[in-house]
Amino acid sequence: MGNQNNVTEFILLVFCFMFFTFCYLAILCGNLLILISIRGSSLFNQPMYYFLSHLSSMDICYTSCVTPKLIGDLLVQRKIISYESCMLQVFAMHFFGLIEVLILTAMAFDRYVAICRPLHYMVIMSRTRCHILILASWVSGAAHSFSQVFMLICLPFCGPSEIDHYYCDIFPLLKLACTDTYITGVLMVVNSGIIALVTFVLLFGSYMVILFTLRNHSAEGRRKALSTCGSHITVVILFFGPSIFTYLRPPTTFPEDKIFALFYTIIAPMFNPLIYTLRNTEMKKAMKKVWCR
Repeated sequence: MGNQNNVTEFILLVFCFMFFTFCYLAILCGNLLILISIRGSSLFNQPMYYFLSHLSSMDICYTSCVTPKLIGDLLVQRKIISYESCMLQVFAMHFFGLIEVLILTAMAFDRYVAICRPLHYMVIMSRTRCHILILASWVSGAAHSFSQVFMLICLPFCGPSEIDHYYCDIFPLLKLACTDTYITGVLMVVNSGIIALVTFVLLFGSYMVILFTLRNHSAEGRRKALSTCGSHITVVILFFGPSIFTYLRPPTTFPEDKIFALFYTIIAPMFNPLIYTLRNTEMKKAMKKVWCR
């Protein structure tokens, strides 16, 4: 009976290793495909695709903070990470994660201007303004991450040292600190959870305005706009749903957190390229032009 259990565990381990390796390769290939297709075509001059190319870059960086370590840990019996690497992982996750959130917001703003203010589109969404929005995303990501890590490094960790998660994150680490972390936890909920909620409400509100405005458009215009906005809404729900559940609540951990974390660290970045290419005619044309050439 003991041997049978060992074999079952081994098969599950191999399955998980192959599954996460496939997911990571799909994320890399899919996002690189989008990145090269946009950079190699005239689409890069359009604000929406300029933002999409940055989103693909962030997807690669964001998931690379977690997935390679997760895949490597499946191959070894003792899964360890140093204190410095753990803090670096927290910083990188929140840094690239917030940049991705703000780029999604910039893309929603771009669609709002294109549909609700079409005559002023080229003036409002100038290349300079696009650069400023991307720069603001990076600065905000750095400020958010430094504040998160600073609060963590001020805490004493004197054991136990086993993290109930597959990567270093704020709430599992707060659980290990040997001091009262209630105030720190509340500050971190405000820092991460409120940002996620406010951004989601802004995105949701902008898409409601867009859908309301589309009533006055032609059937063809509505179809094209809904196709693009539908892609954005799908990505937003995949990314924001689990992250709001994780960060916008009293600072505590649940066993389900690991499942929800898979959605915004691996599943959403894997589906982004599919969502943005399969439902986007311009993107498919650009890919054919670049790759057939």
